[in-house]
Amino acid sequence: MHHFNQNTIANWDRFYKSNLIQSITGFKPACLIGTISETGQPNLAIFSSIVHLGSNPALIGYINRPLSAAPHTLANIQSTQVYTINHIKASFVNKAHQTSAKYEAHINEFTATGLTMQYMPGITTPFVAESAIQYALQLVEVVPIQHNHTFLVIGKITDIFLKEIEPDADGLISIDKAGSLACLGSDTYCCGNIIQRFQYAKPDRPVTSIL
Repeated sequence: MHHFNQNTIANWDRFYKSNLIQSITGFKPACLIGTISETGQPNLAIFSSIVHLGSNPALIGYINRPLSAAPHTLANIQSTQVYTINHIKASFVNKAHQTSAKYEAHINEFTATGLTMQYMPGITTPFVAESAIQYALQLVEVVPIQHNHTFLVIGKITDIFLKEIEPDADGLISIDKAGSLACLGSDTYCCGNIIQRFQYAKPDRPVTSIL
C-alpha cells in the first residue's frame, strides 16, 4: 500500500501533483462550455468539473479556475447571463481538448479548433453542432471560493437538445448510447458503459436491479 501525507503531496512536482489530485476524484463529465461576449465574440472551453446541484429547479454547477488562468468564459457568462454546455464525443475529442489552450480573447475557439457553431432559435449563445447532448443555461449565481480563488458558477437549465437519442420511459438519458465521454484528470478521456441500474433504495426493501 502507498501512503502519501500532506508534506509529501506539497513537495511533489507541479504537474505530477496536478495529475494525481485531478485523477483521484474519479471519472468526470467532459463537456464544452460555449459563451459569447457582449460584443459578439464567441468562446469555447472544455470543463470537467460540471455537477448536478438540483432538479427542481434544474441547477447545474461548474468550477471556473482563477481569473488569471481562465478569464473569458466567466466574464462572458457574467456579462450576458447565458451559456451552453455540450457533451464531447470521440469523433471530435482532439478538437475539444485543444480548447483548453490559452487563446487570446479575440480568438474564436470554434474556428481555431475546427468545431462548428450552432445557434438555436431564441438562444443567443452558440452550441457545438457536433455534440449529441446540448443544453442552455441562465446564470443564477457565482460563488467565489476564497481558499484557491476559483468560482462555483451555478446556472438554471432553460433548454435541452438531444440528437439521435431520447430519454428512457422514466427520464434517464443513457449517455453511453450518445457516445458521451468522461475525463480522468485533465487530459485523459474514456468511454462510459452502463453496467447496472437499481431501483430507488429503501431501508425495508432489498436491492433490486432494473436492468
